[in-house]
Amino acid sequence: MWPEDEAGGLASGLAGYVRAVAEEIGVPPEGTEFEVSDTTTAYLALAEGPDRDLMLVWSGEHGWSVEVETDPGERALTLAHLGPPLVPEPAEVARFVADVRAGKPGRPELTVTDDRGLLARRLRDYIEQE
Repeated sequence: MWPEDEAGGLASGLAGYVRAVAEEIGVPPEGTEFEVSDTTTAYLALAEGPDRDLMLVWSGEHGWSVEVETDPGERALTLAHLGPPLVPEPAEVARFVADVRAGKPGRPELTVTDDRGLLARRLRDYIEQE
């Protein structure tokens, strides 16, 4: 586990980052979730149509991917990954989503990190000043 102050900074930074990405894509706040625990993850619902629902998923180890939601007991189907960097600008994430929706492939490389300190530093700019 990591120190409370580092965990709090990571959670605040992730909250701001998810909010910025959601605004850029046009996802309302109720269509977003994030969690900082043993892992760091985020979810944005991308409404599609009656035959498939897309979701934008982020993890602190792998970055962003667009996935097709399946039945609750089944693993989601990954359509594309957004390669490095791990914390791209919200506008880049929005372009990625638009490209996937248009049928363009994502980058093949999968970002992998287990350095939470680095992740916290990259998310620091998204902490909202109170």
